[in-house]
Amino acid sequence: PKPPPNGVPPAEEESEATTKKQKTEESNADKLAETNAFGKLILFGEHFVVYKAPALVGAVAAYTDCAMEFTDKEDGSIEIIDNRPAVPNYKTKKAEEGRKAVELVLEHLNVKKGVKLTFGGDLCCVSGIGASAAQTVSLARAIAQTVPLDLTEEEINAAGYEGEKGYHGTPSGIDNTAATFGGLLRFQRTDADPIFEKKKIKEPIRIVYASTGITSSTTEVVGDVRAKKEKEPEWFDALLQKYLALVPKAEKALEEGDLTELGKLMDENHALCQDLTVSCKESDELVEAARKAGALGAKMSGTGRGGLMLALTPTEEAQNAVAEALEKLAPQVWKTSFQ
Repeated sequence: PKPPPNGVPPAEEESEATTKKQKTEESNADKLAETNAFGKLILFGEHFVVYKAPALVGAVAAYTDCAMEFTDKEDGSIEIIDNRPAVPNYKTKKAEEGRKAVELVLEHLNVKKGVKLTFGGDLCCVSGIGASAAQTVSLARAIAQTVPLDLTEEEINAAGYEGEKGYHGTPSGIDNTAATFGGLLRFQRTDADPIFEKKKIKEPIRIVYASTGITSSTTEVVGDVRAKKEKEPEWFDALLQKYLALVPKAEKALEEGDLTELGKLMDENHALCQDLTVSCKESDELVEAARKAGALGAKMSGTGRGGLMLALTPTEEAQNAVAEALEKLAPQVWKTSFQ
């Protein structure tokens, strides 16, 4: 038989092509993984954080990623393909804000050429999980990778914060910080840069979080609280003082791994959110159901008036029991842990 023209048998040639393809796919997957940005849940301090009170935030393991390529269009046009999983109506409701956020990050990092952006990952977009910050931070990482730019994590975080303005007007900076750095964070705004410190916890803390099925606008809810605060400063200050007394106890409980105390303080923070008028019937029902099913504590998390709630579950059994109870009431339920 004649030898093959290039001296390589067809079967070997095919396996070489397959190996090459696998290597390319692996390299693309590694590149994409470098753009990962995490979701987050606020453990303590929603709304108070806007007024420079400290908040405690945990990044969840789920992430958003972003693939970026330059197009040959010189007009700076932006094509966005959004493949992120999301609760119904989230992406339509937030599409305009999302485009604005993307523009702000591109502008901040001085990208003027046309781009095609594909967002993906396993973080399900829902009010309260920090999906917008995960999107803007993953975009900042993708820009750094594609241009390329040599950006520090602080610079990535700053670019994510710029993008957050498209979604939130005046963002607190919590979400982009958790999206960038992951882990458990203590966060506080100041007149200068925000202060954040990573918290060490003894072992991962199991939680369950669930969606009310309501997508709320952070800008609107924060604006409502601000208006009420300006009208009734004594009312707001009394709640703020209660919160400021609670938060150091929560930090101590986290550091010591005292989950019983932590749960009790989460319950107290939920009551403060109710007094702030940012909880709602749906959140309250889920919080109540989680406590009845064995959660050590439960509260709304994030903007409120919809969005998410979270429950503290000390064991795998408790986590499963609480998730099962919430699945009877909530459109979406997730199990995860703070690391």
